[in-house]
Amino acid sequence: MKHAASFFLGCALLAGATFVQAAPSCTIRLKANDAMQFDLRTATVSASCPKITIELTHTGKMAAQVMGHNVVVSQTADINAVASAGMKAGAAAGYVPKGDAKVIAATPVVGGGASTKASFAGSKLKAGGDYSFFCSFPGHAGLMKGTLVVTK
Repeated sequence: MKHAASFFLGCALLAGATFVQAAPSCTIRLKANDAMQFDLRTATVSASCPKITIELTHTGKMAAQVMGHNVVVSQTADINAVASAGMKAGAAAGYVPKGDAKVIAATPVVGGGASTKASFAGSKLKAGGDYSFFCSFPGHAGLMKGTLVVTK
């Protein structure tokens, strides 16, 4: 009887762990450094999330004016256009073109030792779509980019 109770308790715990793992991912957590790198090449979120949050931590030491980083989400095909428009928008706009429909979401630019976050509606993403995240600080988008996988 003792072994049967332990067996059923173990099965219940395993079943619960399966449900925890199946919970939708609603947060994109990234770290960026002074070497112009994100710690992830791929991030996964669920389109079923009512709200998706981007959390960025700049683990470097350099100031935002010299080595600032942000996270911009767009369709992959729009990276170059958004990065170019961001350079024209300048530092005052956080290197993100205001009102540009190609920008799905963007965090503010931060320097070394700082963190920031931004949230957007999960309905802006479609499961299976071709999305990317990147840094729009001038010259960074070529190196600092990754794939955003959107699940159901």
